[in-house]
Amino acid sequence: MESTTGLILHSPEGVPFRFDPGALCLELLPTGGPGAYARYEILRTPSDLAVWAGRCRLWPPPEIEVDAGDPARARRLRDSLWRLAADRAHGRPLRPADLAVLNETAAGPPLVPELTGDGERAWVRPVTAAQLLATVARDAVDLFSGPYADRIRECGSDNCYLIFVDTSRPGRRRWCSMQRCGNRHKVRALRARHQGGTSRAGGTDRDAGGEAEDGG
Repeated sequence: MESTTGLILHSPEGVPFRFDPGALCLELLPTGGPGAYARYEILRTPSDLAVWAGRCRLWPPPEIEVDAGDPARARRLRDSLWRLAADRAHGRPLRPADLAVLNETAAGPPLVPELTGDGERAWVRPVTAAQLLATVARDAVDLFSGPYADRIRECGSDNCYLIFVDTSRPGRRRWCSMQRCGNRHKVRALRARHQGGTSRAGGTDRDAGGEAEDGG
């Protein structure tokens, strides 16, 4: 079943789809990234970082105080997280320079929760961008060292590089989103079965090019 949580992203064609990477730290990655991912950059200004903070999975959405240097610090952490997550997904050694950025950020004071008189959860003020980034970094430390570290994966599509952690019980998630890459795979598989069936005289398309779906 498709998750009802996560981020609303847009495909290159402008079609919206829901993407749940399964962890706070991985939600930062689609904001841009190193190398070719720079063309997707959205963390350019302090207000951009504040908007992301209000849309991430933290609850309640933190209203952070952002200064002029915070977007650059967020991009630095994010780019390191991209490389660390990709290396973990492909079984490569984690790069010391990126580990240093992650651990340095995680060492800072994180967001601090509190209980209000109305019995609601809130954040102790002031809520700063530095605290937000420390919270994101600590989430990454927990992810990369925890029970789901071996389930950090890159989308199975040939032209999609979104990274997620598979928190499903069977552990067979392959796609960033069934709305996007999972659906595209189904369409291609269906077309292949149809073409395979019609190309054989007197044949059927049963089992032609079939592949089991995983419920991604």
